[in-house]
Amino acid sequence: MIDFSQAKIEQLVVHQIGCRAEAEPLRFSKDVMHLQDEEMVTDVLLNYFFKPFKEDAYFNFYHSEALELNPVYTTSEHLFDNSAEFYDASVRLAELLYENSNHPKIRGGEFYVAMFSNVIVDGELLDTIGIFKSENKETFLKVYLKEDNFELGAQEGINIKKLDKGCLIFNTEKEQGFKICSVDNINKGNEARFWVDDFLGLQPREDNYYFTKNYMDICKGFVENVYNKENDVPRADQIDMLNRSMDFFDKKDSFSEENFEYEVMNQPEVIDAFKDYKESYLQENPMPMVEEFDISKSAVKGQKSTFKSILKLDKNFHVYIHGRRDYIEGGYDQKRGLNYYTLYYEVED
Repeated sequence: MIDFSQAKIEQLVVHQIGCRAEAEPLRFSKDVMHLQDEEMVTDVLLNYFFKPFKEDAYFNFYHSEALELNPVYTTSEHLFDNSAEFYDASVRLAELLYENSNHPKIRGGEFYVAMFSNVIVDGELLDTIGIFKSENKETFLKVYLKEDNFELGAQEGINIKKLDKGCLIFNTEKEQGFKICSVDNINKGNEARFWVDDFLGLQPREDNYYFTKNYMDICKGFVENVYNKENDVPRADQIDMLNRSMDFFDKKDSFSEENFEYEVMNQPEVIDAFKDYKESYLQENPMPMVEEFDISKSAVKGQKSTFKSILKLDKNFHVYIHGRRDYIEGGYDQKRGLNYYTLYYEVED
């Protein structure tokens, strides 16, 4: 959890990064910004920079050969030790981003580098480096007084409620590649990887959030790809499996693979199929996995919307199933030539 209520902007600079695919230039500010409007800093800039980081999903800097070969890591390490060289570090970061902005869908925009103090991360008071980029511009109406009449005008600017790209680097866990948060609210698909992979060089931090999210992804994938209609599993049973999986993560404080298989999978043949799927999944998506960990409630909350519990019947009915699989029965009506479900209940609300 990030608490920025006491945070202070120590240094801030803005550079202009053009669209490299269109041969737009890279422009540097001559100096750092001098912020004197305390209300703007507190109510505008800090909210703009910090509020998009809502999940406890952390990363570390990474390089396939050696961490010291990651240029953003080494620049950050040097900056934490030598804050007087802030401007030079910001120029280096801007150059690195421009060099790695090769995809044609990556647009130009303002590039911000900031140094913060008094940021609390999971109870630890830390200095923090912020790296941000704004690409989208929006049109705002401006009302102004002219000769006793109110006039309307249009002005282009940045929506302070929509940070496009951002990264917070916390001065802790240096040996592991620092503790980091990252967001990209603009680019999707392959072009989105340039911010995390090409520029920053990040990998997920191996913590309870990471293990919880990955195991829930495997559970969801098992239902979609194995425990499905192609293997004669009715949709109601698929939803029941998703609900039982979600209940386990939602109500338990700790995860044990053995307990999960016993309580959720229940049947030996289903457990065997799940183990086979998990093994093939990890072969295609290599990642560290452990059989026991503390469940991250933040990760569970983030996954809830992806665990669909809707039974869609043609285009006429949507049945939301939240539990009690024994209260729903399916069959086939020979006379009508239609499938049907029978629902049992105790109280009608």
